Amino acid sequence: MTRVAVIGGHGKTGRAVCARLDDAVALGRADWPDLAGAMDGCDAAYVIAPNLHPDEPGYVDRALGAMTSAGVRRVVYHSVAAPYAPAMPHHLGKAEGEDLVRRSGLAWTILQPGAYLQNLDLSRGPVEVPYDVDAPFGFLDLDDLGAAASLVLTRPGHEGATYELATRRASVAELAAEAGLEATRIADPGDHPWLTAMFAYYDAHGLPVGTRTLEALLRGT
Repeated sequence: MTRVAVIGGHGKTGRAVCARLDDAVALGRADWPDLAGAMDGCDAAYVIAPNLHPDEPGYVDRALGAMTSAGVRRVVYHSVAAPYAPAMPHHLGKAEGEDLVRRSGLAWTILQPGAYLQNLDLSRGPVEVPYDVDAPFGFLDLDDLGAAASLVLTRPGHEGATYELATRRASVAELAAEAGLEATRIADPGDHPWLTAMFAYYDAHGLPVGTRTLEALLRGT
């Protein structure tokens, strides 16, 4: 059985990954003073940075150093679809994190998820987002993410691979209509300049992600 440290394991992404693993060690902020010690006995690690982390490359570098100290030789990095998108600064942080992972000397895999389906409240209307409701997206279900993460962490043949992941392609308007709801664009709340930049990118390009990679991965389980 593969024992996996999930760094960032207490958020919704980490919980989805842990739920699919037989032997997961969920690590959070309290474990960072001795991250290497917290990973003692682990065979692999899944690395998730907090949303909009101001220094994701630094976060990833420290996690990789702790893994090396603990003797953990397998890493899966939670990146993002379209990591090299200069218009989105936090995506560029993921791109730098990917570069560090690739040069770490560890056996690595990178997952590039699309936008989460669970970020949309499809239980009641209207479905409100601060960008074009007709923009194309590749949406990823968190349970599918957990299944894919568990697969690449515990089975051979995925070292050195980078996988974009989406459960389905759709716009927010299409998903809302399927649920019998209306999709409405609202004003950008202005919570963070990186989010404002992301919404502008979505207006111009959406975030399309193909579904075949996830389908192929899960068919192999």
